[in-house]
Amino acid sequence: MKIPENKLRFDLQVIAAWITPGSRVIGLGCGEGELLAYLKNRKQVRETGIELVEEKVVRCIEKGLSVIQGDINQEVHDYPAGAFDYVILSQTLQQVYDPLTLIHSMLRIGKQAIVSFPNFGHWHVRLQGLFTGHAPVTPQLPYQWYDTPNIRILSIRDFRAFAREMGFTIQKEVAINTDKQDKSGRIVAALPNLRATYGIFLISRKKDRLWEPTT
Repeated sequence: MKIPENKLRFDLQVIAAWITPGSRVIGLGCGEGELLAYLKNRKQVRETGIELVEEKVVRCIEKGLSVIQGDINQEVHDYPAGAFDYVILSQTLQQVYDPLTLIHSMLRIGKQAIVSFPNFGHWHVRLQGLFTGHAPVTPQLPYQWYDTPNIRILSIRDFRAFAREMGFTIQKEVAINTDKQDKSGRIVAALPNLRATYGIFLISRKKDRLWEPTT
């Protein structure tokens, strides 16, 4: 897989590489719009974003992006079926109260959905819990138990099982090792559930099945 040279976070570089030029893209919880701005400028996508934090929405608008302020769990219902080619949920799935409902909504309004999340199966996370007896704090999970926004603890292996059980098709998946703000990283091919810090998945409804991951 070709990773574009740019200043995006490494995980966003991976996602950008999966987007077809000229497509319709919506970013859920799009932050300050780094990925959408890149896709608009480099791949001429028709971008839409939803972001809860007002200050981040302002940063998006300053970049010339089409972004609305709101709760992604509610705002997705305002879009008709098939409105987008890609629906992106980057490093937010672990903070969603009802991930199954949201993913169903993503695959209703989009032909394909991309989700990424920190991998709680990483060896560093496992060892911290085992040897310290405390909730893990890592560069990818920098919060204490009392102030973390993460309410879902999932691993790459968990998401594969979830997709299989719920009837989603995993078209592509990549495991990477990078810190949250790093512009560089590497793809982890061997033992990804143990060695990768993030998992990134491209999923679709069952009828759109194009690719099946190896187990």
